[in-house]
Amino acid sequence: MSEFNRTQPPGSGGGGDYIGFGPAATSTLKERRWTNPPEIAAWKEAVRAGLPCPDTEQLSPKTRLMETVMLRLRTTRGLRLTAYRELTGRDFMQDNKPLVHLLHRQGLARIRNGYLRLTRNGMLVSNTILGHLLEALDGQIDAAAAANETAFSAQRVIGIGVDTTGSSPIPVKADNSALGMDAAFRDDLDAQCWLWKDHTSYAEAAEITQKARTTRPQFVAKCGNTYSSEWFWSKILHCKRVNPRVFKAAYSWVEHADFMPAFLTGNTNPNTMPRGICAAGHKAMFNDQWGGLPSEAFLHSLDPGLAAIRSRYNRVTQTADQKAGGLCPTIAAKVGLLAGTPVAVGAMDAHMGAVGAGIKPGTLVKIIGTSTCDMMVHPLDQPIPDIPGLCGIVPESVLPGMYGLEAGQSAVGDIFNWFANQMAPKGHGHELLSREAAKLLPGESGLLCLDWNNGNRTVLVDQLLTGLTIGTTLHTTATETYRALIEATAFGALTIINRFEEYGVAVREVVNCGGIAEKSPLVMQIYADVCNRPMKISRSPQTCALGAAIFGAVAGGAFKNVKEAQKKMTGVKETVYKPNKSAVAVYTQLYKLYHDLHDTFGVKTSKGNLHHVMKQLIEIRDRVRKHK
Repeated sequence: MSEFNRTQPPGSGGGGDYIGFGPAATSTLKERRWTNPPEIAAWKEAVRAGLPCPDTEQLSPKTRLMETVMLRLRTTRGLRLTAYRELTGRDFMQDNKPLVHLLHRQGLARIRNGYLRLTRNGMLVSNTILGHLLEALDGQIDAAAAANETAFSAQRVIGIGVDTTGSSPIPVKADNSALGMDAAFRDDLDAQCWLWKDHTSYAEAAEITQKARTTRPQFVAKCGNTYSSEWFWSKILHCKRVNPRVFKAAYSWVEHADFMPAFLTGNTNPNTMPRGICAAGHKAMFNDQWGGLPSEAFLHSLDPGLAAIRSRYNRVTQTADQKAGGLCPTIAAKVGLLAGTPVAVGAMDAHMGAVGAGIKPGTLVKIIGTSTCDMMVHPLDQPIPDIPGLCGIVPESVLPGMYGLEAGQSAVGDIFNWFANQMAPKGHGHELLSREAAKLLPGESGLLCLDWNNGNRTVLVDQLLTGLTIGTTLHTTATETYRALIEATAFGALTIINRFEEYGVAVREVVNCGGIAEKSPLVMQIYADVCNRPMKISRSPQTCALGAAIFGAVAGGAFKNVKEAQKKMTGVKETVYKPNKSAVAVYTQLYKLYHDLHDTFGVKTSKGNLHHVMKQLIEIRDRVRKHK
C-alpha cells in the first residue's frame, strides 16, 4: 500500500495525521510517528502480534511545523497559509515578508487562493529556497520561545559574542550597510552575502594559488599552500568578473563575522571597523609577518580592483576576546537589551565551537554537521612548521596565545542527506538506514567510497574532485552504500589526523560536537573504529553558540581570560565511543585501499596502480562474511 494514505480530507493542507500501511511505511498520529518493519515477513508478524510500531518518536510542534512547510512546498498545491497559523498562531506573510517578496519578484513563487506555491523555476531551486525559509523559521520559533521566558532580564546579559559562517564576505557601501539591502540591488544574488559553501570561484582560487606560489609563496604557506574557492579574495575576484556592476557599486567587502559586531555596535566605517584575526588570517591571507594583507602589488597583479579593496580594510586585526564596542541604542531598543552592552570581536562558527568544546593543546575538536571543521591549537612560543593542505595556521584565531589550526571536509552530513533523500528507496530515511547499517560488520559490504561529493577541503584542497563508490555488485543494497559513505567520511577524518601528526602536532584526544555527533551513535562508533581513538562528545549541544558566549563573557568582564571561562563553562559527556579491536583491524586494511584511491585520483603526480583494489575488497568481504 502507500505510506501517504492520509486520514485527513483531500486539500486540508500538510502537516496533519496520516497512516501508512505495509512494510517500511511511516505513520504520524497525534504528535507521534512510527515506521513499520521494512521486511514483509517481519511486518506480518508484527501485525499478527498487534505490535506494528515498536519504536515511536514523539514529535515537537517545531518539527511538525518545519516538516509541514518542507513537504507542502514541494507539491504543486503548495503551503496552505492558514495551516501555518493553526500550528503557530502567527501570520506567515508577516514573519517572512521580505523573503516571499524576493521569491515573487524573481518568479520563483506565487500566492493564490491562500496557498504559497513554488513556480516551475522555483521547484528547480527548491532546496535553496527551503534552506533559507527553514533557517528563518527556526530562528523565529526559537526567538518566540525565548521571548516567552518570563525570567529573562536584560540586566543579566553582560556581554555579546558573535559567531558566523565563513568565509562569507558581504559587499557593503561606504556607510557599511549591505549592498544587497539597497533597492537597486535587492534582487541581485551577487550583491548578497557570498556563503561559505559557494565554490563557483574555483578558477580564481587556482589563479591566486599559482601566482602566490611563483611570486609570493609565503602568502599561501600558512594556508596549506593552496588558496581555496571558498575564501575571501577568490569570491571577490569572481564577482568582479561575473558581475562588474555589483563590484563597482561595493565600496568594500566585509566578512559576516566582522559585519555583525559592526552592525550591533553602530560602526559605519568599513575602513576602521574592527576586523577579527580569525576570518582575516584563515580566509584573507592576513599575517603580521608580511604586514597584514597580501601586498598591494600582489593583489594589483591579479586585478587592480582587489588593491582598492585592500586599501579599505583595517590594517590592524583583533582577537575575539577583545571588545568591538557597545551595543548601539537603536539595536538595543529593538532586541530589548541595554545600550552599551559589550560586544566582542566576531569569529567564525567552527573556531568558536572549538572553544565551546574546551579546546586546548593536544585536543582535536571536530565540528560535524553538513561539512566538518577540524580545529587544533598550538602554543605561540613553540615552533610549528607550515602544514600542506590545512586551511590556515593563524596566530590567536582560536585562543589567545595559541596558533589556530584549521582543517576540514567539504561534505559529511550533506553526503548522508544526499543519499537518504536522492538515492535510497522511498521510506529509507536516516533512522532506518542507520539501524540496518549498524547490523553490518566492517568490510562486509565489499564497498569503498571517496567522500568528495562536494570536493576536498583537506588535505588536497581541490573543489573539482567528486565522489566515488567502488565494489558495487548486483546485490549491493542501499544500507551497505549508506554505511560505506559514513566510513568514507571517517577515512577522510583519519587522513586529517595523520596530516597533523606527520608534521609534529600530536592529537592526544578527539572531542566531537555538532548535530551528527549528538544524534548518531553509528557515525561516532565508526569514527572511533576507523581512527582507533576514543571519540568524546562535547557536553553542550550548541558549542558554537557557547564559544561565542565565552568570548562575550570575557569581553563583558565576567572572566579574566578565555581559559578561565572555559574551565567554568565547558566539558564533555560521560558517553565515550571506544574502538573495537576487531573492527580496527579490518578498517586498517580498508584505509590502505582508501589511501590508494585518495592519492591516485587526488594527487596530480601520483602514478598509483589500482588493479588490486577491487580484488582486495572482495577478499575482505568474503572473509568477514564467512566469520559472521
